[in-house]
Amino acid sequence: MSQTRKKNSSDGETKPRTSFVNKFLRGSKLMSSKAESRKESNDLATTDFQPSNDAQKTATLDTAQPLTSDEDWGSRMEKNEQFLQKLGRTAVDKCLDLNNCRLTAADVREVGEALKVILELKELNLSWNSEVGGNLPLTLQKFQEGSKLQMLELVDCDLTSEDGAFVGQLLPMMQNLEVLDLSINRNIGASLNSIAQGLKSTSNLKVLKLHSCGLSQESVRLLDAAFRSLCELKKLDLSCNRELGGGFEDSSAQLATLEHLEVLDLHQCSLTADDVMSLTQVIPLLSSLQELDLSANKKMGSSSENLLSRLRFLPALKSLLINSCALESETFTALAEASTYLPALEIFDLSWNKCVGGNLKLLLETLKFLASLRVLRLSSCGLVTEDVALLASVIHTGHLAKLRELDLSYNDSICDAGWAIFCQNVRFLKELTELDISLRPSTSRDCGQWFRHLLCAVAKLSEITEIGMKRWNLPTSQEEELEHFHQDHRRSIHFDLGEFQ
Repeated sequence: MSQTRKKNSSDGETKPRTSFVNKFLRGSKLMSSKAESRKESNDLATTDFQPSNDAQKTATLDTAQPLTSDEDWGSRMEKNEQFLQKLGRTAVDKCLDLNNCRLTAADVREVGEALKVILELKELNLSWNSEVGGNLPLTLQKFQEGSKLQMLELVDCDLTSEDGAFVGQLLPMMQNLEVLDLSINRNIGASLNSIAQGLKSTSNLKVLKLHSCGLSQESVRLLDAAFRSLCELKKLDLSCNRELGGGFEDSSAQLATLEHLEVLDLHQCSLTADDVMSLTQVIPLLSSLQELDLSANKKMGSSSENLLSRLRFLPALKSLLINSCALESETFTALAEASTYLPALEIFDLSWNKCVGGNLKLLLETLKFLASLRVLRLSSCGLVTEDVALLASVIHTGHLAKLRELDLSYNDSICDAGWAIFCQNVRFLKELTELDISLRPSTSRDCGQWFRHLLCAVAKLSEITEIGMKRWNLPTSQEEELEHFHQDHRRSIHFDLGEFQ
């Protein structure tokens, strides 16, 4: 079947356009050979006589009569598969992925019609199409109770409050739904009451993403009431909702009922001291938790000692992101002690917490026994020479042998002697792929003799591909050493020295 678009003639006469849904339905069980054989002869009939304005198209959708014969069904299916062909995507009959397709308002309405012929649809992604906003009911109104849809993604679709309310009404019809992503739709916070009510009917839901949705303190109360119905939930993302702060003070009890929760993302939620106190009673009860992101919550710094201390009760935790939390010495000490009880930890991010500088020794036992650690980020932690010397000794003894990413950037107080000790020992990180020792944007320094030690170490690291060294100045002699290194080692290793080097 032709997938070529036919252009308009020079005299302005409209030629039939081969529309673009075909690729989604090609090979589908829905495509009958009868409809296929009629396609060429009916092409003009199905393209020349479309309604000329949005109102007519809307009326066509709202008043469509039920199909009464094989011929009617074939004609409708044929018309819709022409639309899908225009998108130029892969042929499927259970997954419709139209993300970032620059859909027009007319396209969005045609999607609604096309959905009628994908009876077995399990995954629908309309993300990154702003025209979905305001048109969602016309797109999804054909879903009926008992829908087989398991995944619905509507990220950054410019959804309106009315769209959000419609989603809430639609959810009870989607009892097989497992993934719901409404992220980056800031207007739907006003309709969260409807969405939360609908969520009570989605007991099979495993992933709920409401990142940057304009949620408020009241939103937490509404969601908390829905959590008791989401017993299968494994991932909850409420991040980047800055008005959420204060909402957990009296509304977090039902969060503890999510016994299968593996991922909890609350970064940049403006958590208050009272929020932290409430979460202290809840988070340690989530025994299945594997990923916890509390980063960019500045008020945690002085109020999270008890919460961080009780992280020891999460032995399955694999990722702990607590960067940019303005930790103080007492809270950092509590975290350091608790982290020795997290043997499964693979990702540990403490960046932008200045209290780590001069106190890395508190993490000594943690660094010795985290055999599974893959990522360690200590950017802008105010590290001093003694800190990197300690880190070098841990590396030398082989305790961080699985480390793949190490970020020590923006720690400008480390002297050349400290970098020399570190570079002499980094060769023991046999699985390292990325290393960042860049300086702050406001500073620059000449590389010391430690650069030669770094080159010698990198020559022994077979996995490394990226080394961040922004704002380190290489004199001519070291530039020549780097050039000879690239000539002698035919590997793709990117030394990022910044745009001015």
